[in-house]
Amino acid sequence: MSVEIRVASIDPIRQTFARTSRRFGADKPASRYQEASFDLQPRDNFHYRPVWDPERDIYDSRRTAICMRDWDDFRDPRQYYYATYVLNRARMQETAEKSFEFVERHGLLATLSAGQVHQVEALLLPFRHLEWAANLNNCFITAYCFGSSMAQGAMYNTTDRLGIAQYLSRIGLLLDGNSGRSLIAAKERWLGDPAWQGLRRLAEHSLVRKDWFEIFVAQNLVLDSLVHPVMYARLHTELDAPGAAYLAMLTEFMKDWYGENVKWVDACLKIAAAESADNRAQLSAWAAEWKGRAIEALDPLVRLIDSGDGPQRLEAAVAALDLRMTRLGLDPA
Repeated sequence: MSVEIRVASIDPIRQTFARTSRRFGADKPASRYQEASFDLQPRDNFHYRPVWDPERDIYDSRRTAICMRDWDDFRDPRQYYYATYVLNRARMQETAEKSFEFVERHGLLATLSAGQVHQVEALLLPFRHLEWAANLNNCFITAYCFGSSMAQGAMYNTTDRLGIAQYLSRIGLLLDGNSGRSLIAAKERWLGDPAWQGLRRLAEHSLVRKDWFEIFVAQNLVLDSLVHPVMYARLHTELDAPGAAYLAMLTEFMKDWYGENVKWVDACLKIAAAESADNRAQLSAWAAEWKGRAIEALDPLVRLIDSGDGPQRLEAAVAALDLRMTRLGLDPA
């Protein structure tokens, strides 16, 4: 008996969801990123206004001074939706875990000098509290922003910041043999050390701001642009001292993450600034305010960097931030 296998070609009635075809066209299939990221924002048929804010709907574009004709204009150049984000972070985490395992198994942080240990405890570990504040800030953006594409990117940022805080905690545990002594000392510095109080005050002030786009500018543009180049990047350039390379291994995730996250932040700000002159003026005013406060808050910390070039590093980071703002269409003044 012979078996004949026939192949039938079935053309789909439509290439994608109706909401996606309306935005990107119905003549070609939409990408998974497009289907998972756009026109998902609830807009109609809300049952009631929240009792804690009766002047606005539960999802309301008026929660920021920034105005957009279309809140789904924001794009993520990384093309992240849930699957691609998880796969990328899984690879990054696997690399980080191998680094931590290698350093721990061989006891490599024991090669650090007393001065290096002090620098890590005094100028690196307390940043776990700043990263927790960054987690909360981006969680606020996720909750109250308008537009599914912005909310998606902010949620990924929220998760990343928790991961960075946890990696900093693990560095502390490696330093003190899992006793927790280093983390307790880092918390005491965050709460009481005069050098940290400016940054702590800045973080707490950001947590109580109500305009989610202002928080986006303060945290993801200004603070990150000054903290990461000054406090993290130096660990990847000062490699001459014994044990310095091992600290670079343990903070590689932060370095790679920052370089990637900048792409998303810049894309969102560039789109918002190009929307209108009012948006540009408002974004520029927020950036100028928070930049001045961040410089003042970081000044006492960078002076504690043992290489002595902390103020110069901060000055270079400020210049780089000004150039970045200019490229985005903002006034760096």
